[in-house]
Amino acid sequence: MQVKFCGMTTTEDIRLVNELRPDLVGMVLFFEKSKRNLTIRQAGELLSLLSPEILPVAVMVSPSPEQAKSAQDAGFAYLQIHGEITPGVLSQTSIPILKAFNLSDLDQLERYQKDTRIAGYVFDAAEPGSGKTFDWTMLSQIPRSGKLCFLAGGLTPENVAEAIRTVHPDGVDVSSGIEYGERQGKDPEKARRFLQALDIFGD
Repeated sequence: MQVKFCGMTTTEDIRLVNELRPDLVGMVLFFEKSKRNLTIRQAGELLSLLSPEILPVAVMVSPSPEQAKSAQDAGFAYLQIHGEITPGVLSQTSIPILKAFNLSDLDQLERYQKDTRIAGYVFDAAEPGSGKTFDWTMLSQIPRSGKLCFLAGGLTPENVAEAIRTVHPDGVDVSSGIEYGERQGKDPEKARRFLQALDIFGD
């Protein structure tokens, strides 16, 4: 079971993930509506502190080819794209792409199934980053084509085990579920409890 901690914003967040060792960490770029949005410069500073064993993911919404290329050049290992993936993005970047689906666009899944440039999917709630869950049984009929399948959307230490039993994903993606709440940044106690909830599933 792979684990992705998303929405890194502070050096304290990076120290925490370097200690806890999730498989991947996400940083939001070019999306000013998000309270977790970073500039490329800010992201680069955090990347310089990140353990090389942890794969960084640039999280973007319908990026331009230039934005996607700048994320690749900054050192991200994956692009996670919500919204549209344009031909220009595909032609100007060479790192794997995780296509995010927000329930309303699940009908678009088939067009990505045979595209080898799409490494996997992230299935999220209708409002990404809102901390809201969704009906996980909606994913029961999603065809598995060998691509990675990450489950996101309102996961917490309290519900992640149930979510995994329902969906059987390759990985889980958490952001608000391990945050302090009012205060910016990740809560070490919640992050540890999230990982402990996964112990029953083994490595």
